[in-house]
Amino acid sequence: MLQYKNTLVWFRRDLRDYDHAALYHALKNSQQVFCVFVFDTEILNQLSDKADRRVEFIWESVNELKTALQKHGGDLIVRHGASREVIPEEAARLNAEAVFSNRDYEPSANARDEDVASKLAQKNIAFHQFKDQVLFEKDEVMTQQGKPYGVFTPYKNAHLKKLNDFYLKAYPVDNYIKHLANCSVQPMPSLDSMSFQRTNLAQMKLPTGMSGAISLFEDFTSRIRLYQDTRNFPAIKGPSYLSVHLRFGTISIRHLARTAYHMGGAGAETWLNELIWRDFYFQILHHNPKVATGNAYKAEFEAIPFPNNKQLFKAWCDGMTGYPLIDAAMRQLNQTGYMHNRLRMVAASFLVKDLLIDWRWGERYFAEKLIDFDLSANNGGWQWAASTGCDAQPWFRIFNPITQSEKFDANGKFIRKYVPELARCEDKEIHAPWLIPPLKLQVINIEIGKDYPAPVVDHSDQREQALALYKNASNARKLKAETVDNQGELS
Repeated sequence: MLQYKNTLVWFRRDLRDYDHAALYHALKNSQQVFCVFVFDTEILNQLSDKADRRVEFIWESVNELKTALQKHGGDLIVRHGASREVIPEEAARLNAEAVFSNRDYEPSANARDEDVASKLAQKNIAFHQFKDQVLFEKDEVMTQQGKPYGVFTPYKNAHLKKLNDFYLKAYPVDNYIKHLANCSVQPMPSLDSMSFQRTNLAQMKLPTGMSGAISLFEDFTSRIRLYQDTRNFPAIKGPSYLSVHLRFGTISIRHLARTAYHMGGAGAETWLNELIWRDFYFQILHHNPKVATGNAYKAEFEAIPFPNNKQLFKAWCDGMTGYPLIDAAMRQLNQTGYMHNRLRMVAASFLVKDLLIDWRWGERYFAEKLIDFDLSANNGGWQWAASTGCDAQPWFRIFNPITQSEKFDANGKFIRKYVPELARCEDKEIHAPWLIPPLKLQVINIEIGKDYPAPVVDHSDQREQALALYKNASNARKLKAETVDNQGELS
């Protein structure tokens, strides 16, 4: 006998109708399953730019999911409002005895879910949550002492030791799909009705929804063997480009990891490591929720007195620093909502350790612009680059933006795409155009400071200042610790 007559599945960042933990468990344990997605005003109202690619990506993906569920005999009820109010109201309206959803790990999402659970309990409606967006969550991968890992490599080794086909198997949703509730088809709220606008998403090579995710993954598997060798070069088609699909769950993490796990080879293994990094940052967030509110993982670097020059920050945001690779990376972000992973590290390092601007400023800018923005990964990446996070780049190691450019965009192909004013520079000279002899600049008709900015800072000078800032912070921490120890001895 089935446990429930009517239940509701609350879709969030899991916009697919297959290999879906909450949907599977609801279908298996219910006579009728209603499906709901909410365009949450508590999230949307925080977005200042109403031409936000993420909202359009979600809208298109929700629309595809709605159509897919209709083909199965059900539908997706799409609402616009505050989820903490809408979900309990919908559950009561549909006479649902339980609500099923997949877990989220961000503190604000946890607080929202606790509120929803409380409101449902008042109506005698159960609330069930499941692991779905990660391979291992919370306390599933711990040290032998039962503590969370703070360094990636031992975490990865423990993760891989535990990983097997049991954790990679798909949830067989189709076995119970007949239990979808046969409700009348309801229209979706339009982007306009929610005060959002279309963007350039349709012109980008980024297909949306489940079908878009599968097409990208099929393309990637044909070249995954080359991933280790190509992933660091922004002008080469090396990455999977699936980060936004993982962010919104239009593809299953188990499907991706299962493919890489069984395929083997250097490329697949390197890519699987990247998926494990994703799990790692989720568990860091779970065990250290302070990082979600702007706190450094490493307390000694909490209050570094960065100068925070606003003009330099604007130059970085606009892609007008005078360092071509940095500017190309920032313009790619501004024009597309995407930035190549290698460039995220280089651009972040440049902001913090060349421009001497607090990493939190850059973290916020990426959060506004990245179509694949994910709190745990974005925070983890920024704290890695700023040397304030777990297993971070040592504070005394500072990327040189010129050598990074020469190494990862040697012929300047990526730079030329996003900084076309330098297109006439020779390959060897495009990385530092201010060093091109004046007569040659005249010949190629480029005036530094007019057609393209001169460097806003000198890397060597800024490097020394950055080292001093971090050294002072580190020494201050040591001095404070020694003082506490001495007071303990005297007491």
